[in-house]
Amino acid sequence: MTRWLFLLTVATFSVAMELPANSLAADQATESRPSAVDSRDDLKALNKTKTVLLDAKGKKLLLRSHVVLREGLLEMLVCLKQTKEHESLLSVDMQAQIVHAGLLALGAQPGTPVRWEPEFRAATGQQIDIFFTWNDDQGKLHRDPAQSWVRHATRRYYVEKLEELPDSFSLPADSELKWDPKHKELLWYGHMSDAQRDAALKFSKNAAFQAAIKSIFKQSQIRKMDANWVFAGSYFLTDEKTGEKFYQAESGDLICVANFASATLDLAANSSATNEDLMFEAFTEHIPPLGTEVTIELIPVFKPQEKPDKPSK
Repeated sequence: MTRWLFLLTVATFSVAMELPANSLAADQATESRPSAVDSRDDLKALNKTKTVLLDAKGKKLLLRSHVVLREGLLEMLVCLKQTKEHESLLSVDMQAQIVHAGLLALGAQPGTPVRWEPEFRAATGQQIDIFFTWNDDQGKLHRDPAQSWVRHATRRYYVEKLEELPDSFSLPADSELKWDPKHKELLWYGHMSDAQRDAALKFSKNAAFQAAIKSIFKQSQIRKMDANWVFAGSYFLTDEKTGEKFYQAESGDLICVANFASATLDLAANSSATNEDLMFEAFTEHIPPLGTEVTIELIPVFKPQEKPDKPSK
């Protein structure tokens, strides 16, 4: 971390901890949402609206949020309020810098944002485990790993090269399986069920054709996301006119599932951010109703030699 970034981040954390009346004017007022997880007396609010809570004892950062999306392709896991709710599961009313500072207070080390030039390099930094805690209509408490709310996208075409279709064979006009003779490709859109696979396999016993159908079937199966998030740390840009430094995650990119250099937390894996190639979508069946209040737990993962010393009693 450069010296000026270190100083700016430390200053941000210091201000948050002191909580003067005018320190966080950029945070919009919001109703406090206590829950079974975030109502303990030993939690330290890092912003005026108490939507960012430091759990020093539990070595985690708690963010108060609510569900804003249950279906569709995703760029974000968590966005800032009134930014990217159309492509994010959860929205939070806070400053991204406060989250950055809270992770630093827990001893998490930021790394580097994703890079594409001269070649792709995934984001680096402290691994951050993420859990979603919420209460259902019956008051039952749930604690879900964030990955369980995200799955590999099925709203896409799956393509398999096939130099030619088997002799004297053509696909039925009403088949969902398509043949592109120009590019010599078999195409299928969306999830392929067992029954659809079996029906497609009956079109021909040709070995290459059968292998292509089986490959499409395997690729199109519903799978939850299994990648982890890291504390990439976003970055600052300086306004040439005012000289003011702007933390890029304040544009909304707090925790992403498509790679963004501006994100505070990014996946430690290649995940396209182009609209036509988004890799992940909402796992609707695992997500509670819109508006459900959710406590996000951000837990830095330390290797044995990295763990902070235990506080003295």
